[in-house]
Amino acid sequence: MSKSKQKGTLAETAVANYLKQTFPAVERRTLSGKNDKGDIAGVPNSVVEVKNQRTYKIHEWMKETETERINAGADLGILVIKPNGVGVAHINHWWAVVSLETITKLIEDSDFVKGLQPPSHLRD
Repeated sequence: MSKSKQKGTLAETAVANYLKQTFPAVERRTLSGKNDKGDIAGVPNSVVEVKNQRTYKIHEWMKETETERINAGADLGILVIKPNGVGVAHINHWWAVVSLETITKLIEDSDFVKGLQPPSHLRD
């Protein structure tokens, strides 16, 4: 296995193990070619794509994640990036990238905002 492939497998396995703590059905997917549905399965209604590369190609990776989201028929596409110099021991500091539209919907639909008060200058 190439060094690049080993890095990818290490990152995918680490992300799967991390997510499995919350979503027990999580597992790494096998490669599917042009009909790829992401690297991680088992997060409800989501596709997770994992990248562990020295050079960040976020625009390209987000397009790939979106294609995989469509292939899987999922509502949410999540790109997880291992930052340079941040190892598996600190996986909770890896980056999860979604579009602004997606994060807005997630926050709006969550309990996070339900109890928040508007700023005092906006209250009656």
